[in-house]
Amino acid sequence: MTNQRADQNSHVRYQADEKPPLPLTIGLGLQFAILSITPIVITPAIIARAAGTSDAYVSWMAFAAVLISGAVTITQAIKVGRIGAGYVLLMGTSGAFIAVCIAALVQGGPALMATLVLVSSLFQFLFASRLALLRRILNPTVSGTVIMLIPVTVLPIVFGILEDVPSDAPPAAAPVCFAVTLLSVILVGLKARGALRLWAPVIGVVLGSVIAGYFGIYDLDRVHDSGWFGLPDLAWPGLDLSFGPSFWALLPGFVLVTLVGAIETIGDAVGIQRVSWRTPRAIDYRAVQGAVNADGLGNLLSGIAGTVPNTTYSSPVAITELTGVAARSVGVAIGGSFLCLAFLPKFLELILAIPGPVVAGCVIVLLAMLFVIGMKVTMHDGLNHRNTIISGVAFWIGAGFQSGMIFGDFFSEFAGGLLSNGMTAGGFAAIAMTLFVELTGNRRRRLKTKLDTSAIPQIHDFLGTFVSSQGWGDPMRNRVQLSAEEALTSLVAQRADDPADSDRDLIVQVQRSEAEIEIELVAGPANENLEDTLTMIEDFSVTSPELAEDQISLRVLRHFASSVRHYQYHGTDVLVIQVRSPKPTKNPT
Repeated sequence: MTNQRADQNSHVRYQADEKPPLPLTIGLGLQFAILSITPIVITPAIIARAAGTSDAYVSWMAFAAVLISGAVTITQAIKVGRIGAGYVLLMGTSGAFIAVCIAALVQGGPALMATLVLVSSLFQFLFASRLALLRRILNPTVSGTVIMLIPVTVLPIVFGILEDVPSDAPPAAAPVCFAVTLLSVILVGLKARGALRLWAPVIGVVLGSVIAGYFGIYDLDRVHDSGWFGLPDLAWPGLDLSFGPSFWALLPGFVLVTLVGAIETIGDAVGIQRVSWRTPRAIDYRAVQGAVNADGLGNLLSGIAGTVPNTTYSSPVAITELTGVAARSVGVAIGGSFLCLAFLPKFLELILAIPGPVVAGCVIVLLAMLFVIGMKVTMHDGLNHRNTIISGVAFWIGAGFQSGMIFGDFFSEFAGGLLSNGMTAGGFAAIAMTLFVELTGNRRRRLKTKLDTSAIPQIHDFLGTFVSSQGWGDPMRNRVQLSAEEALTSLVAQRADDPADSDRDLIVQVQRSEAEIEIELVAGPANENLEDTLTMIEDFSVTSPELAEDQISLRVLRHFASSVRHYQYHGTDVLVIQVRSPKPTKNPT
């Protein structure tokens, strides 16, 4: 058990709380920025030009988008209060907002779009603060499915730039550049050792760009014509505070897309935690809340600046898996690189001039790895027939809508084309099925009491009555009562030195699920994650002197409970315990 668990993330060279050498940190920061700067700039350019705005506003939107992406990426890494995840989460402009932003620009101009972005960002802060209430809906099955759908949504765009070369380019230019880049990233990632493996994406891009220069499809004229340092013309649109009919008509679409972006951020925040530690840890949903808050901050700043809203990019999850470097300092280096690039037009143009086939060759590898990461997140709590159906059906619904194969003519115009995005359609499908399961499941019984060991008799009576009502006898009743008792004892022990917890309430909920009983304890925040502590107990000898005396309750809990999940949020802790019915003893013959 110990070696198996330790090897799960043995490729992690620098985990989140470690500091790699400064040259490596800066190099990886530039690598992330180079690979991600293009969509950050192109998305606002597509929106502004589709709506027929001025060139000055296009330049302003791109500049503001890069600047805000850098600032919020740093915030994600360093975590300011409850804003930020404390992990490497790269922020950039969200393609999901293209349709609604174009509509806002056409109907009311840049000021209306800015106001809608700002107001919708407030819903994201509200969403983050209520994340504990939505824990059963936005679970690993939903988050993992959304992550798997990100490559499905992005790959059509990636495949679309495979032949994005000048019309007079040699016929072999695009396929050769693509093949060199793709094979370089794959071969270096598979065979390289040590630090060389960390540079697989950059090596592939550099080699592909060299080949592109040989074929004459690397456009250096635009680099030559741009300045070394400078700012765009001030084209800030201000805010439209008239709140007219166009505002109210477009606001629901902006809020819906904002919440979809929040779901994507949840998936990315869960995924980055999975690849950031050598020893697997329970998901810290306080970090997830921080990630969503930082996403909201990016949207708020984008609204104030009059540019396209932010969202987390999923590429850091795949690159972290590939390189094995998850240090927070890399996130700071990425954000710092963006801040510098915003003021360096010539370097920015150098990146934007990289031909499409080269970009596609690198991104395809990262998206493929991201798909597998989504599968891992989906299987975090194990697979049963329910989450298998939810994930499988939602994935293919998303793929079908993305490809336009599911009533494409009808849904292409529905809700502003919202369901034409595979991640959105599949995410909504997963949420709808999960919500259906919750609403039609066995009714939960609820008890409110005090978070204190004096409540144990009351909890025993409550659980004993429930077990008897389900037709189980003394063995199951003893298992359930002991599991709840030891979990409560452990939670109370963590708060022994905090007088503020003396009057804290505890909510106990119990529900039957086939041959199991689920006990849920909802209380104030604990100091440690019991799920991680139970894992540590598994990895130590039963006779370990460090654990034998003060963690007997957790040993008992580990023995009787088939599953223990500890979800930590700001202000709320949720401990979910699954207790399986004991196997009947066979009569001796």
